[in-house]
Amino acid sequence: MRGRSVRQDAEYPEHSDQYIDGEWRPSGDTGSITVLNPATEQVLATVPAGGVTDVDAAVTAARRAARGWGATSREERLALLTRLRDGIAAAQGEITETVVAELGSPVGFAGAVHAGLPLAVATSYLTLLAEHPFEERIGNSVVHAEPAGVVAAITPWNYPLHQIVAKSVPALAAGCPVVLKPAEDTPLVARLFARLVHEAGFPAGAFNLVTGTGTVAGAALVAHRDVDLVSFTGSTAVGRQVAETAGRGLKRVSLELGGKSANVVLPGADLARAVKANVANVFANSGQTCSALTRLLVHEDQYEEAVARAEEVASQYLPGDPTDPRTRIGPLVNARQLARVRGYIDGALAEGARLVVGGSEPVAELPAGYYVRPTVLADVAPEMTVAQEEVFGPVLAILRYRDEDHAAELANGTPYGLAGGVWARDTDTAAAFARRLDTGQVDLNGGRFNPLAPFGGYKSSGLGRELGRHGLEEFLQYKSLQY
Repeated sequence: MRGRSVRQDAEYPEHSDQYIDGEWRPSGDTGSITVLNPATEQVLATVPAGGVTDVDAAVTAARRAARGWGATSREERLALLTRLRDGIAAAQGEITETVVAELGSPVGFAGAVHAGLPLAVATSYLTLLAEHPFEERIGNSVVHAEPAGVVAAITPWNYPLHQIVAKSVPALAAGCPVVLKPAEDTPLVARLFARLVHEAGFPAGAFNLVTGTGTVAGAALVAHRDVDLVSFTGSTAVGRQVAETAGRGLKRVSLELGGKSANVVLPGADLARAVKANVANVFANSGQTCSALTRLLVHEDQYEEAVARAEEVASQYLPGDPTDPRTRIGPLVNARQLARVRGYIDGALAEGARLVVGGSEPVAELPAGYYVRPTVLADVAPEMTVAQEEVFGPVLAILRYRDEDHAAELANGTPYGLAGGVWARDTDTAAAFARRLDTGQVDLNGGRFNPLAPFGGYKSSGLGRELGRHGLEEFLQYKSLQY
């Protein structure tokens, strides 16, 4: 295991302001949130625990700005978003350092994904905004695409800036003012984003930031009478609550929720490559990825070979200091998540799963920080809890199947449908099987993530889509003029 240098100083910034109506202003609510470094368990900063007062001020500012911002030309919005994109590009180093500190993401992954992906997504929307047809003639009608109104964006901690950009940038591109409520574990990169928005010169009220808890600030934002659309990413349980509250106000919702995605290796596929890619996929971001392929489905004739290969690959992943460029597995985000993941591992073993590598024991070489051992479980039955529920940690469950029909049944046999993978002897075979899967996204033979393709789920994995043209259209409504 790699060692780690722990920061010893006790000084940290105590932020007391929210970004509302184009300025940083003192929070109108009492209380604060302490932000911890998950690798050291030391305090990084405090931010306001905003509540009803801050939420109302932010939504009021957004409502006041809505008509003017929605009436801006495509060219005006494009110029502002270009400056914001350029700000994100210039701040790549600062973004990386911030995410490493508050999320514990290994620095290499943080730079490539946590900083690089938001830049790619922001850049993609410049092209989409420039080309999108906001007016279309259909028969004797002209259909206008107009802003959907005030957007409440509630984002998670696992990919904090990516989710902020994936919601805020297309909403702003569509002409919608935004009120952002980021996750309480990772508010510092959200404050950084608000600073970049301000420096880009967006008009007052077009973008607002309220830090706070989900149960207080998030609930107040979803229920606010002047919010028109709620874009939420998080757990399925909370997503149902969001949809229920929004439904009472007839607000539109876009929900990107949980996943328990299957990676199916068909006979004839490159088994070694498939297993290696699957382990890397599940262990990325310390397993804290909603679309991770956490169930590896292998034909019974190749099952033990797959388990042995998974053990060999997984044993090379050593938890360590996220600031060390050699580290591939950092800590989990907080103590609750650590206890949750360990509980799933212990529960799987109690239900009869076989521990191949890892386990729930503490990482003795790393006495501070929320570290869990990267874990592979074999002999997992489809009805086991670890095969049905989202663990959100570096835990891979390997299941066996008899034939392709059985593989499809197992892959579709959870409440979720966010992502998936298929490995086959050729892409045509993989694509044919992928069409049988009830899921919003499928990687064929290790296909790369595409930020222009729609991302979202079937079943309990959510409603609506993010990214690309489909992500922009989530924030539009349509008016038909008959001639």
